[in-house]
Amino acid sequence: MTALRPSPRIAFQGERGAFSEQAAVKLLGEEIQLVPRPTFEALYAAIQDGLADYILAPIENSLAGSVHRSYDLLIASGLHIQAEVVIPIVHNLIGPPGATFERVTQVSSHPVALAQCERFFASHPSIKRVTADDTAGSVREVVRCGDPTKAAIASRRAATVYGGTILREHLEDHPENYTRFLLLAPSAEVAENADKLSLVVHLAHKPGSLCLALNAFARRDLNLLKIESRPIPGTPWSYSFYLDLQASLKDPNTVAALEELKQFTDSVKILGCYPQAKA
Repeated sequence: MTALRPSPRIAFQGERGAFSEQAAVKLLGEEIQLVPRPTFEALYAAIQDGLADYILAPIENSLAGSVHRSYDLLIASGLHIQAEVVIPIVHNLIGPPGATFERVTQVSSHPVALAQCERFFASHPSIKRVTADDTAGSVREVVRCGDPTKAAIASRRAATVYGGTILREHLEDHPENYTRFLLLAPSAEVAENADKLSLVVHLAHKPGSLCLALNAFARRDLNLLKIESRPIPGTPWSYSFYLDLQASLKDPNTVAALEELKQFTDSVKILGCYPQAKA
């Protein structure tokens, strides 16, 4: 990853203590300035609004799949990927200070977090689940309310930020639960150790165009890591394809493949070339 300015302002979606904040700190360290944003739209506007230098956006969860709203905003934003980070998603049951698990009758969190803890709720059918806008925000409200019968599901960091009590750990159904985040910046830079390439292509309406496009990479032994189709707003039944490849723009093979790709596409947009994260 290229060097960032000292103490950069990093915007993320959610409240303080969110998993996105945890990812930002893992990638960039504790010296960053954290800028919580309430929605994805507000997140992607943070740089343009002068509130942040970079944004960190979730793009994919290993269980829930792609974060489609983030994909769409990324493609429209004109921002560039500088780095990625992957964090494990560990769900904790968090109550206000002095709470005990035996008194809990209601648990709140983001719908995705609740859905990833089905075995916990199946084992405790008397506990009511309540949807909230944000995992960390649900902890903040539980602590503010101070009702020992109410708890929330969120990260350990959220419990620390808001002074909550962890009542149970590892509520997630599957231990292999990870979320991938992208660090986005206004300018495009390629680090020396970049080994992952993300791009968006709009295929020409010709038979076999997808096969021919992908073959430009396959013939050069460039590994396709992910392909995701997204509808193009305002153009019904027309799609863009988001591609992740194990490749670098510093490799002549990659440059040649991109040149060949233009023959089978109406447009090619490079989103970033950056070091691949390890889980």
